[in-house]
Amino acid sequence: MPRPDPSPLSGGWDTRPVIPFVSAGAGFLLAVLWFDLMFDVQVVGQRGPAVAEDPLASIAGYYRRVTTAARPMNRLIALVMLGTLAAIVAEIVNGDAPRWVAWSSLALAAAPILLAAGHTVPSAVRLGSRGDPVDYQSSLARTILREHALSAVAISALLALQLAVA
Repeated sequence: MPRPDPSPLSGGWDTRPVIPFVSAGAGFLLAVLWFDLMFDVQVVGQRGPAVAEDPLASIAGYYRRVTTAARPMNRLIALVMLGTLAAIVAEIVNGDAPRWVAWSSLALAAAPILLAAGHTVPSAVRLGSRGDPVDYQSSLARTILREHALSAVAISALLALQLAVA
């Protein structure tokens, strides 16, 4: 429940200071997912077990750059993920949003973040190395596309939820 705020500019209610941090983190993560998906979609429409070499090389090259060659800048994404989760926990603890919003936000953020940490990023690193047979690289590329699409839906829902209560 919002706490009264005597400030005349606030309309009598506090401005829920944590929500902008959650929204900013979700917006950043959605932008990262958008860039990833711009490469991932190259596997759409590819028939058979193997993706054609040109799109596969493009996707693998992108993931080599963003997961391995971009160090230490690639750590920023992990930092934003952790910061977004921390801001949601603060939102829960401080009561800055209705309980159902805060707990739903935690689920919507934690699911794709855990998926990324446990599967998507290791798969992208492996695909970027191009050390596996083409059929397996193709499978990795298709799996990464599905995981990024699901993550984009979850992060979009998180952002919409946070903006709705802002």
